[in-house]
Amino acid sequence: MENTEIYRGKSSSLIKRLIKWFKNIPSGVGAVFKRIGRWFYSRPSAVSAWARGVKSAPKPVKASMCLMGLGQLMQKQIIKGILFLLIFLGYVTYMALTGGKAMYNFFSLGVVPPNPWLGIKGDNSVIMMLLGTLAFIITGFFIAVHLANIRDAKRTFEYVSRGNEVPTFKKSLSSMFDKYFYVTALVLPVVGVFVFNILPIIFMVCIAFTDYGGNVVLTGSLVSWIGFGNFKQLFSTGLMGSTFFKILGWNLLWAVMSTALNYFGGLGIALLLNKKIVKGKKFWRAFPVLAFAVPGFITLLAFKFMFSNQGPINYYIESLGGTGVLFLGIDSKWSARLIGWLVNAWLSIPSSMLLATGILSNLNPDLYEAARIDGASAWVQFKKITLPFVVFATVPMLIGQFMGNFNNFGVFYFLRGGIICDGYFLASDTDLLINWLYSLSIDQQYYSIGAAISIIIFIIASVLSLAVYVKSPSYSKEDMYR
Repeated sequence: MENTEIYRGKSSSLIKRLIKWFKNIPSGVGAVFKRIGRWFYSRPSAVSAWARGVKSAPKPVKASMCLMGLGQLMQKQIIKGILFLLIFLGYVTYMALTGGKAMYNFFSLGVVPPNPWLGIKGDNSVIMMLLGTLAFIITGFFIAVHLANIRDAKRTFEYVSRGNEVPTFKKSLSSMFDKYFYVTALVLPVVGVFVFNILPIIFMVCIAFTDYGGNVVLTGSLVSWIGFGNFKQLFSTGLMGSTFFKILGWNLLWAVMSTALNYFGGLGIALLLNKKIVKGKKFWRAFPVLAFAVPGFITLLAFKFMFSNQGPINYYIESLGGTGVLFLGIDSKWSARLIGWLVNAWLSIPSSMLLATGILSNLNPDLYEAARIDGASAWVQFKKITLPFVVFATVPMLIGQFMGNFNNFGVFYFLRGGIICDGYFLASDTDLLINWLYSLSIDQQYYSIGAAISIIIFIIASVLSLAVYVKSPSYSKEDMYR
């Protein structure tokens, strides 16, 4: 039983560590500000050291600092110097023609309002914001290339100073596919990530600090920067603020309960099918997978039909002499929520079961034998041996499930979409934040409010996930089972 003692009190200690972590947040924030203060205090010495480094730098390096590619040309690297120079000229041309104007328009968001009566097209604030964001990203890439140009000039100078010949362009090109192949291979993926991922995210964040939406969209007016106005509206005491806090509380309850139900439901089925007395294990393990294999939206629509007013469940209730139940009606708050939990469990438990089955097959049976010899009951064996081992191996998956449940758009969209309840601003009492965001942005065109909600969702989900993962044994004691 020495091995089982490792896990004694694991759950309670994890809760205590989480509570301690939240209590230490103020001191941690204070420490961050202290570090920032020390950095600013030491900044003059860092600046002076940088200035001394620039002053003592070789001439080719200084030349590359002033003009991209000039240091390479001075060291007789003609082709490489011309390429760097062309990049510099291309950036300068871009900034002169469109980039500089795009950056200016990013801050102004246009000055000429549209007027259809007079035939004035006006400025498109959204396009200006997008092009301005793209201009800043291109400038960031240019700075990165310029720094690489300086490092290349310095590296070449040091290489030649050791008595070597100046590397030819062919040799430099071969080193890009040999020594620096990781850089060459990552260039296109990084550019793709910035264009297709980072740019939309930055654009969405910018939208959250504007008044883009509502009357601005309907009238085609210019968009304006309003700072934290949208966030103030969400945290206000008005109808939108109360709706936000109601949905946030329900969203957290939904995510926690759904994750626990799916996780322990899958683990329970896996433990049941792991017993030697169970016959036909292959059949019983394949049966839940069939439910998992059916597309989720088909299952959701099927459940919506089953619990509808004219569905089969109400049909049998009325056939037995009862009165039909509005399971998913406008006033069916908790019955609709309960159905959502059950439907989500139907969709998610099979994957948890398969994962738990694979993990349990790696558990050392000698631990159970030692526990039975020491008189441990089945519950004690589960609590001290099975659960810690499974949790240790599945914490990343558990966090992923929590994130998926927190942003589970499909369940209530298909079960109860389109319902607006009293006391809610364009939402129902089963909507999650992601559903409310969709309704505000797509259906009602409150784009700025939707973008603000997206930022809040990201902050909540990321903070909770990182806090749980960092405090979990999977992160702090990853060599426990090695």
